[in-house]
Amino acid sequence: MTITDNKGVPGKTLDICQIKEYLPHRYPMLLVDRVLDWEAHKSISAIKNVTANEEFFNGHFPHKPVMPGVLMIEAMAQTAAILSFMSIGVKPDANSVVYFVGIDNARFKRPVGPGDQLRMDIEIVRCSRGIWKYKAVGSVDGAIALEADLMCTIRSASDASQPMGN
Repeated sequence: MTITDNKGVPGKTLDICQIKEYLPHRYPMLLVDRVLDWEAHKSISAIKNVTANEEFFNGHFPHKPVMPGVLMIEAMAQTAAILSFMSIGVKPDANSVVYFVGIDNARFKRPVGPGDQLRMDIEIVRCSRGIWKYKAVGSVDGAIALEADLMCTIRSASDASQPMGN
């Protein structure tokens, strides 16, 4: 495994222990299993292995298990957060919070269920005034399952009660 600096040199992979260094999420909300590749300030590819043991399948839906769209979007946002932290060369601390500030153009093309491997490809579109904008595509076996434009911001917990702006 090679992880490079934040000067735009491509990295290779991150395993789950390394992912946990960049995300505060833990079970059952940690939705990124492996980073396949990343390039600072540009893009990241990661996977979520969808298993029959996921708690949400008990109710969504017992007769035909489908991963909720909101969780697929959350998995892509978590992937985007990893890229943002790696791009700025910072590992979050207990005072770091990443907030979703917008989702545009979300489209769901096919269901994702147990046994699928959701591949998330995220590109940074821009970062301005602390708001990161990304183009996100999720696919299974090469077929697009969802796509969306995401916006997030990184804040300190002490600033968390302040308005996030536009």
